[in-house]
Amino acid sequence: MLLTATDLAKSHGMRTLFKGVSLSIAEGDRLALIGPNGAGKSTLLRMLAAREEPDSGSVRTPRGIVSVYVPQRDDFPDGQTAREAVAAAALDCARCHGDEHEALVLAGVVLGKIGFEEERMDVPLSTLSGGWRKRCSIAAGLARAGGTPDLLLLDEPTNHLDVEGLEWLERFLVKGAQDIRAGTSVFVTHDRVFLERVATRVGELSRAYPGGVFVADGGVDEFARRKTEFLEAQARAQASLANEVRIDNAWLGRGAQARRTKAKGRIDDSADRRDQLAELSKRNAAAASGGARVDFTGSGRRTRRLMWAEGISVALGGRTLFSGLDVELVPGDCIAVMGPNGSGKTTLLRTLVGERTPDSGTVGRADPAPRVVTLSQQRAELDGTMTLKDAICPLGDKVRFRDSEMHITAWSRRFLFDDDQLLQQVSRLSGGELARAHIARMMLEPADVLVLDEPTNDLDLPTLGVLEQSIEEFDGPVLLVTHDRAMLERLATQVIVLGGPGGQSAQVADLEQALRALKSFEAAAEALAPRVAAPRPAAASAPAQPQRKKLSYNDQREYDGIEAAIAAAELAAAKADEHMNEPSLQSNHVAFRKACDASAAAHTEVARLYARWEELEAKLR
Repeated sequence: MLLTATDLAKSHGMRTLFKGVSLSIAEGDRLALIGPNGAGKSTLLRMLAAREEPDSGSVRTPRGIVSVYVPQRDDFPDGQTAREAVAAAALDCARCHGDEHEALVLAGVVLGKIGFEEERMDVPLSTLSGGWRKRCSIAAGLARAGGTPDLLLLDEPTNHLDVEGLEWLERFLVKGAQDIRAGTSVFVTHDRVFLERVATRVGELSRAYPGGVFVADGGVDEFARRKTEFLEAQARAQASLANEVRIDNAWLGRGAQARRTKAKGRIDDSADRRDQLAELSKRNAAAASGGARVDFTGSGRRTRRLMWAEGISVALGGRTLFSGLDVELVPGDCIAVMGPNGSGKTTLLRTLVGERTPDSGTVGRADPAPRVVTLSQQRAELDGTMTLKDAICPLGDKVRFRDSEMHITAWSRRFLFDDDQLLQQVSRLSGGELARAHIARMMLEPADVLVLDEPTNDLDLPTLGVLEQSIEEFDGPVLLVTHDRAMLERLATQVIVLGGPGGQSAQVADLEQALRALKSFEAAAEALAPRVAAPRPAAASAPAQPQRKKLSYNDQREYDGIEAAIAAAELAAAKADEHMNEPSLQSNHVAFRKACDASAAAHTEVARLYARWEELEAKLR
């Protein structure tokens, strides 16, 4: 065993997070820790990483085990670059022996193998997106272990990762990356697709189980089956014990004459059964509590077009994020925005809701202006010094929700908060609790338009399901940025894909087409990168360069005409996008899907031609 935890317990003040938790981790395990928000998953992970002491119990590992812990929140000094951050971590590993040069070399190797280009390694981390900072945190952890830890512990690693980053992390945990790998891992996550693809064991931390945890071998589907069987057996045990207690109570309630025959042992057994029944009742009540009760309040406004954008373009730092983009928000739509980290997803949301003016194009809104309710990615709207009570109930001790009044304790319990948490500062909430507090505040505001920027971050699985249902039932339009592939599959009626070369974007009908568009953008970027990074030498310097090879007759003909072919393909892709955005197609789902397929095919052809151009260039070198 790489790690054995026995009877761990932890309390914060008067609140018990968990007690009696025991689990073991064997070599090759990929153990996923799930559970309700606030159950103590992050605390347990820190205990396994020897970053926090339990109130009682122990964690044991064999001598010489190298474990790496990557926290949920990234914390880098101001101005530090990715290379500097990873090199600083690498100084701790035995391979570098404190040698700064060796640490820098290792940092460059690790960063390169997880997808950092040279240019991105040397810019301040504060200028990078959350996804790239998360990758840097993982790289720092790997470098601290010389690239190959025995045990990798990750707290919510999927938060802020784009689809490309998610797929990279899935591949890395399962297969590794060349000589960099983590053979055994423990991770806290609520990303359902990630769980299905990576986990070999699943453990749920919850008061619903004896000992506070239930672990099952196999993937998430096997865990769900065995969990259901266990909880059904536990419910049957409660019913059977309740019947025995009723018999005990009837026996104990007999008259004075009968009491002379009562055995002390039976009285003691009856007391034990009542204690067992109380414990089972608590566990089964915890199992039945489910997720937070999310229910957004729509205004009921039926205006056909609430918001729209025509030909909008935005550039930041000399780079075009998106260009010539048309968007229309009507009731019933859920428009999802996808793209690599840093491609401008949050910028697009801010532009559409009027927080930012586009560089070109126009943004329009119905009159009167629609009421927009926003959940931001950074959850920064709530002051960390305020109490939870003030955060979710800003006026007095009662809230008004859907024309009825509710006391603050009833309102907070709806979001799975304990009564004693109401006076707790917002800054002390866990990530999931903070997300639930934001949603509780949002639900008090009637909305014409919902804007949700990474709403799934930190939420537990039951609450994710309730959140999806609430979004589905909301009668106004929804703007959604998420990398949760299960949510996109269920909710998106249209997907805007950002991140194409030169600010190119695609508007498609579903997740499958969006993933194809992302891959075509990646292929186009890879094809363009060598030509930008290593341009062909000018004629004046040609004698100093190795002689270029010759192409075959057919390849030379193809090479001579490929720039024109790319120009024609890009024009065809632009026309396909224009056709797909025609208003007349919005009411004809069959025609719209055909137009989306044609657009995706056109962009794939552009990517293929760029890739072919690079192949021909390689033959000449």
